This record gives sequence, structure tokens and C-alpha cells, in this order.
Amino acid sequence: MKSILKVLTASAAAASLMTALLTGCSGNDASSAASTAAASKGAEPAKEVGYPKSMTYWVSLNPNVAATMKNYNEIAAYKEMEKITGTKVDFQHPPVGQELDQFNLMLASGKLPDVIEYGWGGAAKGPDSLIKEKQILRLNELIEAHAPNLSKVLKDHPEFRKLVTTDEGNIYVMPFLLGDPVLAVVNGPVLRKDWLDKVGQKVPTTLAEWEAVLTAFRDKDPNGNGKKDEIPYLFSIADMDFNHLFVGAWGIGSDFYNDNGTVKYGPIEPPFKDFLATMAKWYKEGLIDQDYATTDGKLKDAKVTNNQLGSLSTYPGSGISRYTSLAKTSTPSFQLVGAPYPGLKAGDKAMGQYTMPFTGIGAAITTSAQHPEEIVKWLDYKYGEEGHMLFNFGIEGESYKMDNGYPKYTDLIMNNPDKLPVTQAMAKYFLASFNGPIVQDKRYIEQYFTMPEQREAQQVWSQADHGKEMPLVTLTADESSKTSSIMNDVKTYRDEMINKFIMGTEPIDNFDKFVDTIKGMGIDEAIKVRQAALDRFNQRQ
Repeated sequence: MKSILKVLTASAAAASLMTALLTGCSGNDASSAASTAAASKGAEPAKEVGYPKSMTYWVSLNPNVAATMKNYNEIAAYKEMEKITGTKVDFQHPPVGQELDQFNLMLASGKLPDVIEYGWGGAAKGPDSLIKEKQILRLNELIEAHAPNLSKVLKDHPEFRKLVTTDEGNIYVMPFLLGDPVLAVVNGPVLRKDWLDKVGQKVPTTLAEWEAVLTAFRDKDPNGNGKKDEIPYLFSIADMDFNHLFVGAWGIGSDFYNDNGTVKYGPIEPPFKDFLATMAKWYKEGLIDQDYATTDGKLKDAKVTNNQLGSLSTYPGSGISRYTSLAKTSTPSFQLVGAPYPGLKAGDKAMGQYTMPFTGIGAAITTSAQHPEEIVKWLDYKYGEEGHMLFNFGIEGESYKMDNGYPKYTDLIMNNPDKLPVTQAMAKYFLASFNGPIVQDKRYIEQYFTMPEQREAQQVWSQADHGKEMPLVTLTADESSKTSSIMNDVKTYRDEMINKFIMGTEPIDNFDKFVDTIKGMGIDEAIKVRQAALDRFNQRQ
């Protein structure tokens, strides 16, 4: 995936030229390049439209916004956009924690806002079904006619177009897109660097090296309190599902994965038995937290900051940076280091966490919208150069300044006078630190990573094998209904048995029985459905 910055600049230039030409002729705002292309072929050109006067817009309230504000209208970028477009937006936020229920109730009621911004990959009914049921609109023609900026992005990045288009050829959202591969890797294994130094170990790269490091953490008192109270590693099923740590050493995932075009379900593959046996051995030897299954976020934080935990999976921001800040007061030597995803032997490339450029997040326009073409034009502003800068960096001269062509965040963001965390300061001004119908800019993350440990960890994690990730495939309504209950039962059973195998209450010799039980639940049908969906995805143009 190439960087999108040049594409946006070219798109903005083209849009500006079109604006000048059309304004000189009609006094109205610019239409799309697609309209001009259509006219040149003798087709009816798209009618030039303005921005909407108002709209209703349903979207979850991001926690970093909620920390200081009550509504997206308070975000500086949206305030500025209202000045530019004249559009008044009534943002409607569901109660925190009730987003999914409110989303489903809203669709069932038929009382829809003009725009719904959501993670559509989690919707019970797929977008094609929602279009057929006349709840949301197919946007292809509207984008072609009224969204020159997004049209340019999708033309220059066919991999984006493939991801945002359904099997039936529908584009259903103005999407949130990751503009650079560096934004796709956000999680991985970290260890206490100061502990490694104390026990005379290097950053591990293989499973055998990890075992040696964890054993040293257990036995050599790296926290220096004279007690054998260190927790070498905190295992988590959720982390395993997200980043494939350790299980990925065998070239499999813990869920569905794409093995050269063939969909497989990791837990029923033979190597999963080896993974479970390794984790069970580590647990029995005290290398894995004995209370991992009941350790929630707060308890995990306490174990890290109280100088007990030697390694875990985490993020650069909420993990490396936050933990370092919290722990330094009581443990001045505290230092974290990112580690590669380990392979079975030196030089192996294990699977690691990777986020596709599009994951289903975006703004859909509903059939309640009276002027969808105007809304498309309003949303398209964010994909042009001005909108891109506004929603990734905020207000020039206030939240950022240009430094030799580079948009550099000011101290209002990086050293907030009100002592706000960087993510909360960012959320007061722009969307880049969470999501929305924008192309996320890598220059945001380059500055968000203030510590060399963060940047180095991200670079190390990026070296993993990302080729087996499943793209956002589209299930038909029938496929979804067939497999949802199957997978709910399978996941519940899988999680229960993983814990039993690791903790030793279920012998590893019963792995074949575990596989047979999952097959009896219908996993082969679920694999077949996802295989068909992946085949359709691969046939998209």
C-alpha cells in the first residue's frame, strides 16, 4: 500500500481547477471530475449542487472526545467545517456502552438520521441487504458525480476500491481509510528492557529464546525485592485473537485466516495442539500469569506499574507510553522494549497483527436523506487537501504549524497546558487519533509516537507476516444467519477449552476430541461460507 499524500495533493489541485472553471461559468460550487468526463462522452452531466443547509448525523461518541466534550460539534475541525460549508450538523450520539443496541433499534424503527457513521463490519445484516431494504443508499453514482476527491483516491488506490465495494458492486459508505502501511500495525509483544539487562538476556526472537527469558524473569529476581513474585508473561485470549502472538509462530491464526486463498480455522489445525502444549508447559512452570483468565484491564495496569509483570501484548500509546509515565515515579529504571513476533526458529517470519486499510468504518447515507448528493459533497470535502489537513491536524497556527512543509503539532497538542493526554488534546481538534470518514495521515502517528521506544516497537512489529489476514469479506444475509449461531457456540467452547488446556485441567491428549466437538458444532459450514465470501472478494474488480 503506497502512501496517499501525493494522491490527495493531486486530487485537491484537480478539484480546485474544476471549482474555478465552474464558478466562473455558473457561480455555484464545483461538480466532480466525473461529471466533466460524462459530459465529454455526450452523457448528461451531473447537476451542480451546493452543500446541505443541515443534516442529522448518528455516530458513537469517542471516549477521548467524551473526556472533555459532549458532542462532535465541539471539535474544532467540525466548527471550522461549518464556517466553510455553512452546514449545520445535528450530531446524535448513543449512550456510551449502548451503541450496538441503539444501532439495531434505530434500524428496526425505520426512523433514521441522514447519516449513520458506524463500523459496518459488525452489522447483523450486510450492507447489500440494507441497500435492498432501502435503509441506506448505494453511493457509487453519487460519489462519481459529487465526490471528486474520494473518486481520485479510489482511482489511484484500486486496493481501497476493492475493499470498500461489496460483492454486489455497492459502495455503501464514505470510508475511513488508513493512508499508509505504518498505520496498520498498532500492537505487539513488549518486555521490560531493564529486566532483560538485569538477567543478562537479549530481546527474544524465537520461542526457545522467549522461554529462556521468561525463565530468567521467574528465577533471577529482576525487580530486586528479594521475593519470587515476578510474573514473566501475561497471556490473554483477546490479545491472541488480535495479534497472533505465539500461535502465529506455527503459521496459523486462532480464528479464520487466509492461507494462500484457502480459508482455515486455526484451532482445528494440527499445529494448534503444539501451541496449546507450549502454553500449558509455560503455565505449569510459572512462566505465564497464574491468574491470567481473571485479569482485567485495571489489574493488568497494576501488575505492570507495580513492578511485577515482565512481558505482555500492548499498544505504543496506551501501553508503552502510558505505562512508562505511570511507572517511572516508583521505578526510575522502568523501560519497555518491543520484540519481534517470535518464530519457531531463527529467521522465521511469524504472523503478527495487521489492520486492513478499510475495516468497515464509514459514513452511510440513509434513505431518509432528502438531498443525498449534497451530503456526499459535504463528506467529500474531508478527502481533499484542505479537509485532509483540517481533520488530521486541526487549525493551522493553533493546533499545528507548517515546518518546512511538515504539519507539526503545537504544544497545545503535545504538551497541553491543561495537562490533557495527547489523545484527548487531539480529539478536541481533529479525528486522526480515532476515526471517521477521512484518510488517516501517517504524519499524525509519527508525532503521536513521542518516545523512541514506541517508534522502534512499531518498526519491529511491522516485520511480521501479514499475508494471512482475512480481508473484510461480505456475507449474504443467508450466510450470516447460517453461521452466526455456529460461531457464537464455537467461540464460547473454544475459549473455555483453551483455558482448560493451558491450565492443565484438560489433558492435551484430548485435542482430537476438542477438534471433533468443534466440527460437530458446524465449523466446516462456517469455513465453507467464508471461503465463498473470500472467493467473491478476490473476484472483485
